[in-house]
Amino acid sequence: MNVAVFGAGYVGLVTGAVLAELGHRVVLVDVNEQKVEHIMAGIPPIFEQGLSELLTRVRGTDRLQATTQASQAVASSEIIFIAVGTPPLADGSPNLEYVHQAALAIGQGMVSGASYVIVNKATVPIGSANLVELWIEDGWSARYGTKPPADLFTVASNPEFLREGSAIHDTLYPDRIVLGADETWAMDRLTTLYQPIIAQSFVAPPETPRPQDRGPVPVIKTDRLSAEMIKYAANAFLSTKISFANEMANICERVGADIQTVMHGIGLDTRIGPKFLQAGVGWGGSCFGKDLSALIYTAKEYGYQPRLLESTQEVNKDQRLLVVKRLQDELKTLKGRRIALWGLSFKPGTDDLRDAPALSVIGELLRLNARVTVYDPVAMTNIQQQYPDLDIRYSESALEALDGADALVVLTEWDEFQRIPLATIAQALTQPILIDGRNLYDPKEARHLGIRYRGIGR
Repeated sequence: MNVAVFGAGYVGLVTGAVLAELGHRVVLVDVNEQKVEHIMAGIPPIFEQGLSELLTRVRGTDRLQATTQASQAVASSEIIFIAVGTPPLADGSPNLEYVHQAALAIGQGMVSGASYVIVNKATVPIGSANLVELWIEDGWSARYGTKPPADLFTVASNPEFLREGSAIHDTLYPDRIVLGADETWAMDRLTTLYQPIIAQSFVAPPETPRPQDRGPVPVIKTDRLSAEMIKYAANAFLSTKISFANEMANICERVGADIQTVMHGIGLDTRIGPKFLQAGVGWGGSCFGKDLSALIYTAKEYGYQPRLLESTQEVNKDQRLLVVKRLQDELKTLKGRRIALWGLSFKPGTDDLRDAPALSVIGELLRLNARVTVYDPVAMTNIQQQYPDLDIRYSESALEALDGADALVVLTEWDEFQRIPLATIAQALTQPILIDGRNLYDPKEARHLGIRYRGIGR
């Protein structure tokens, strides 16, 4: 099939590259000329596991193109994905301006005699399929001066459930595919597009092997509103699980229980499961906070106070600053103290800083007049480019960041950090204080080495 994808970020680029790998002809459309140039040169503009190899391969077959010009990509496509950003506004509602611009461009690029399935891949508010239809009609009318033919296009919903750091794996081997469409022909076309993934009939790429016992992928075929709601509900539930674990961790710490043992104990219950029960400094990233805020906003639009969701949000906000409180407990004043910080990205396997807990911690430490030195295996360039005025020091290695530091704070669970012996950490620090925001290390071993160890709920 001929496919166009508006937006070459995490979702759009990975979706486009995977569809090209499956044999479809894909054109990525993005307003960022530098990003387009990088893609055409086979260079990923983002850090994502396996993406470099995949991009090189599909560019070599010429099945993946990238352009800043929307019209030609739209005209020749059968399916058009909208995968642009929907960042939150101050009131918690999502900013749909990028979706709006993409929809107008699609309307202006369509041609008579064709039929198009326009797919909301980006997470958009419930009911946005109707809104996107209006904007596409506006684009068509602006070009042709008439209403588009009734059978020219339809808008469908196909939410993504990708985890940064494993986005290619999650696209090829998803837990489920959700398709929301009001037209049978659109549902059939989307089913055909995804058939190799549904049936798991494709040859697995060497850098992303198929999991053992991976069977056919369940497909949920539903209406557009339900598909949009599934995405929000999923992220809200996962956010709530993490905030629940952190709430329990804070209680465990007060009563003397160990959160890791407690979460392991409840996670063995098949009704609960072990995933997303890791206590720490809280969740971040481009999805959870944004989607939770949008769902809260939507609920209030309809006169409902979503108390559980609001509490989930509040617990996460407070959790980030607990590491600073622990530093104050150990060092008392933080003025003039040198604090080493390991980990900037919101999770390992990505260089994404969006809503990263590290940014909240750094901001509070700077407010308290601490001297902050940071290290991250992949996110250093991003923070320097995105926050050039941030008054922090950068290190070339994890151990270099410890030089002269009064304490170490761990905020991202990179494997590299776990491989560094606690004895090495203790020797390098001016004062042996370790605030383990991800519970990477053994508290007993740390204390045996004379480290003043503070984890989360331990």
